[in-house]
Amino acid sequence: MFFEFRFWKYLFNRNELIVSLKDDATMRGFQSRVWFVAIFGVLLYALRDIWGLHTEELTALFVNGYEDTFTIARITSLIGTILWSLLYMGFHFFVIAFILHKITDVELSKVAVLQLFVVALLLMEKAFNYILYAIVGYATDYSVLSFGPLAVTFIEHSYVNYFFNELSLFTGLIIAIQYHFLRSFTTISTRNLFLILIVIQLILAIITAGFEVLPIESWIEGGKPNE
Repeated sequence: MFFEFRFWKYLFNRNELIVSLKDDATMRGFQSRVWFVAIFGVLLYALRDIWGLHTEELTALFVNGYEDTFTIARITSLIGTILWSLLYMGFHFFVIAFILHKITDVELSKVAVLQLFVVALLLMEKAFNYILYAIVGYATDYSVLSFGPLAVTFIEHSYVNYFFNELSLFTGLIIAIQYHFLRSFTTISTRNLFLILIVIQLILAIITAGFEVLPIESWIEGGKPNE
């Protein structure tokens, strides 16, 4: 028995997908969708970098007359951004899928299908923010769909603000989709499964916020952070 994997159809109608996977039907067209999401992610990250998102420090090179250095820096930034996009998508698609597979004992191939939706949703959030930044003409470090802007209003602590920035409306949607999908295949209690999914998102937020505040650039250059 075969069935064609339709991304948008199954994103909004996962019950049909779950039934087909439970029947061990052979799925066709999944790999092409994986490539589509991957290409979309690379293009999105590339466009964000070309537009100048988070590359403001390079502007000083151009203003000071270092056109050649500026060009090389922009090319290097673009290559680094593309590589980071691949690592980002690969982490959520492969690593998180493997972790969920080990915790829930759900077949890795089934969890991979779930994580394709997760990666796509994460990219959609970034695309929404990018389009909004392009419309208003400037960008911030915080997603308008997250609790980051609200945290900045009341909390004067960079790490805490970045932590809440990782918790967004899409985070809740991802947890809901993961919960709905995995509970159909795992023997873990619904309560424990829900807690596990929340804890994973919190751990990811803690780690990501840590990278945001660490002076990694200064460490790479071998210098000290500006005081």
